[in-house]
Amino acid sequence: MTEPDISVGILTAASIRFTLTGVYSTESSRVVTGPQEVTASQDGIGLWWNGQKYDCLLFSPTSLSGDAFELEGVTIGVKFHWERRENQRFRGALKLIPNEGKVTVINIVPVEEYLNSVISSEMSATSSPALLRAHAVISRSWVMAMLQQKDADSLSQSLTSDDEIIRWWDREDHSLFDVCADDHCQRYQGMSRAEGKADVGSAVADTRGVVLTDDDGELCDARFSKCCGGVFEQFENCWEDSPKSYLRAGRDGESPDEFPDLTCEDNAKNWIESTPNAFCNTLSSRILGQVLNSYDREQTDFYRWTVHYTAEHLSRLVAERLNRDLGVITDLEPLQRGTSGRIVRLRIKGTNGEVVIGKELMIRRTLSDTHLRSSAFTVAKTSDGFILRGAGWGHGVGLCQIGAAVMGEAGYPWQEILSRYYPGAHLKKLY
Repeated sequence: MTEPDISVGILTAASIRFTLTGVYSTESSRVVTGPQEVTASQDGIGLWWNGQKYDCLLFSPTSLSGDAFELEGVTIGVKFHWERRENQRFRGALKLIPNEGKVTVINIVPVEEYLNSVISSEMSATSSPALLRAHAVISRSWVMAMLQQKDADSLSQSLTSDDEIIRWWDREDHSLFDVCADDHCQRYQGMSRAEGKADVGSAVADTRGVVLTDDDGELCDARFSKCCGGVFEQFENCWEDSPKSYLRAGRDGESPDEFPDLTCEDNAKNWIESTPNAFCNTLSSRILGQVLNSYDREQTDFYRWTVHYTAEHLSRLVAERLNRDLGVITDLEPLQRGTSGRIVRLRIKGTNGEVVIGKELMIRRTLSDTHLRSSAFTVAKTSDGFILRGAGWGHGVGLCQIGAAVMGEAGYPWQEILSRYYPGAHLKKLY
């Protein structure tokens, strides 16, 4: 096959301001450059640009090497604690479409160009060569799998009853484009983070077209998170109930098969409330700086963390997130844990009733003003509320970015990093 293009949803707003820093052309062959503004029409079914109404707009670069566009006010970290706005520059084509009374911005770009931005947005562009190459392969594998599945039905589901809410999120946001630019998919924050960083370009070029496949030759859905907390989670405990042979439990350390059964509550409690050895158990600012951007490091407790809630605060969160009044929350009871100790099903008890919620992201969203770091936590009651002691950051499935950074610094080749986090997967060159 040949290298495909990918469409990336960047942002949606009532008005979009951007600057074409190169020479672009429209579908009517009009040549355009410089500052521009596009707004949604009042009827919600069109766009206004330069005093004319359009069904949609497409600005295509006339030079693939030098043309770029800069978007103003792009929100990153949507609904996370580090949410903020910044200007970002992109290569490729710029497409604007009406979307429920607003304008949605889509960047159409070749996959390899997309990856240059992804691996320098997900991590630092100064990461070790092994980590950059490993991440280029998994980011390519994931996005190629998404392209292959883009015509499939959404895999996000909500199973709701009076006493149980089980939800997971996957592809429901992608009806207008292939992938989004934020943490929901892969961070894609434009050109600036990779500019002048030769190692990023080399990592993408050296692995060009290389992906991971399973034993049947199917593209691997290569998930990853910031910190697994010491043991990897299995795919089905976070998303649909369809196990992936290469996304299974393992210890993030020298002996991947040596870890306790963290589906057992006593074992999970002992594991989470201690600090066992693991690749991702590091406080090295140099290594953490390879994986975490400046806003990620505004907090430092990734491997183990603690959160305090008053009963009033927790009760308000639960009522707002679930749109249910359970009264004053009296207990949080783990009912099912996954292989990393992450809670898959949690019973929340209150003075007005109780409800069971899952899976892990539903739990993290319910018990936080933004996102709880992970659902691997224990619960202790206090005189005025609760203390949650937790492990890891993110879902814990697939590659652990902090653990992989430690492996890269220790001299592991990128192929071994991949085999550690995706056991049984195979390397294949698609193009």
